[in-house]
Amino acid sequence: MNDRIRITPIRVVSADGEMLGEMETEKALELSQGQGLDLVEVSPEARPPVCRIMNYGKVIYERQKKTSGPKQHKTQLKQLRLRAKTGQHDIDVKVNKAREFLGRRDKVKINVMFRGRENAHHDRGREMLDEIVKSLVDVATVEQSPRMESGRMMSVLLTPNK
Repeated sequence: MNDRIRITPIRVVSADGEMLGEMETEKALELSQGQGLDLVEVSPEARPPVCRIMNYGKVIYERQKKTSGPKQHKTQLKQLRLRAKTGQHDIDVKVNKAREFLGRRDKVKINVMFRGRENAHHDRGREMLDEIVKSLVDVATVEQSPRMESGRMMSVLLTPNK
């Protein structure tokens, strides 16, 4: 590339792909620098060697971009916490948030916490979770059905639809 090309004469190809013919290395280097580009040796085995006038930085950038591949989303587990006495509007807000998380391909775990006298109403917590699952059926599937965890919490695990 540029000053590292020692052999003279060389066959030169312009940035447009047009063959400029054989010329001295110094003259080809002046021509490429006049255009603000680099002189790159593309076929060193040929006699005389073939060099091309190009933007070498751009070529390297595009090569790296190709090899890096697409960015992949790492699935996270998002948790939403509710209580057995949570009002309908608050539940709707949590459902919308869960819909947003599922849209981003994250798993959602919805927990209903019970404290004190609420422990006598596990059926209310199960009804809340069933209602939430029904409202999210278009974007999620149930991976783990509603069940009690650690005595004071009932939870359901949802995964996004494919």
